[in-house]
Amino acid sequence: MNILIQIIVLMIALEIIEANLQKAPTIGLMVDKLYGYYKKSIFLLFLSHPTLYFVLLVSIATKVFNIYIIIILLIKTVDIFFKIEMIKQRCIEKKVNIELAPILDMPITPLMSYLGILMYVPLLILGLFNQ
Repeated sequence: MNILIQIIVLMIALEIIEANLQKAPTIGLMVDKLYGYYKKSIFLLFLSHPTLYFVLLVSIATKVFNIYIIIILLIKTVDIFFKIEMIKQRCIEKKVNIELAPILDMPITPLMSYLGILMYVPLLILGLFNQ
């Protein structure tokens, strides 16, 4: 039981780090920030999403691979590829799809930055305790 609490605390800490690495006032500025990581190295962009790798490691280490873990991994993977697509359109091609243009100007409230904690941590808890 003690190791599960440590896993959950580490997940919360990594989620806070991830939120702070990507924090910006608008989605467009967040994409610009992520493009800065991308310009330095594509691996740095992927490393700015540590919780994806942590959940994968926890899943392998605990031999738990249920629907909750799959949901976390699926959402995080789609999130990364969506961000890469936004980087490609906004920063590389400089031609944003008409459907994405309004999204880039949307403000990100401080609470919205930390929604991952409220979403992924409970899913991880459900995944680990519903074996």
